[in-house]
Amino acid sequence: MKKLIVDVWSDVVCPWCAIGDRRLQGALAAFPHRDDVEVVWHAFELDPSAPAVREGDQVEHLARKYGRSTAEARLMIQRVIDVAAKDDLDLKLFDTRGGNTFDAHRVLHLAAQRGVHGLAKDRFFRAYFTEGEPIGDREVLARLAGEAGLDAEEVRALLAGNGYAEEVRADEAAAHSIGVTGVPFFVFDRRLAVSGAQPAELLLQVLERAWASTSAESSFAAV
Repeated sequence: MKKLIVDVWSDVVCPWCAIGDRRLQGALAAFPHRDDVEVVWHAFELDPSAPAVREGDQVEHLARKYGRSTAEARLMIQRVIDVAAKDDLDLKLFDTRGGNTFDAHRVLHLAAQRGVHGLAKDRFFRAYFTEGEPIGDREVLARLAGEAGLDAEEVRALLAGNGYAEEVRADEAAAHSIGVTGVPFFVFDRRLAVSGAQPAELLLQVLERAWASTSAESSFAAV
């Protein structure tokens, strides 16, 4: 039976990834062959050098990062909040507690093995963007993973070691090999690439295009 693979690179602290995820789900809901689509999520770290939990004001951090004034940074954040609201997402970006996401990605790989990746990803998004949880804190990750259907003790054991570290690095290497510099980044049928949180209508068009064309074609193209 024909199967369409959609590879998605994203980070759990990326608001555009949360928006892109919501729009992809909207596109899939309207796609008549939804049951024949497999979405494979891949790790991408926006800031690999980030501490486990970053303290301080998000506005000031963004202003420093992009060389903007605090007023400009506040406007940047509000713009993303407003865009997300149009997709029925309540992102409390002024209250987020940023940090390193490497461990979160390791847990998501475990979740994929246990068949609850989607639930874990959604729980991490909600915890970070609307509940102000520090997603880089290992105990927080274990609790959230438990709420998403994983065994919290198994998650704690994973985080105490190096489990799935190689898989996360492999995801990031694959992203580098195809030129991914920002997320979300979607690849349909290993051939058609879409960068950014594009409208659901566009993603649906790419789904239809990928489904209609033969998977035997191997050329990689950006849409």
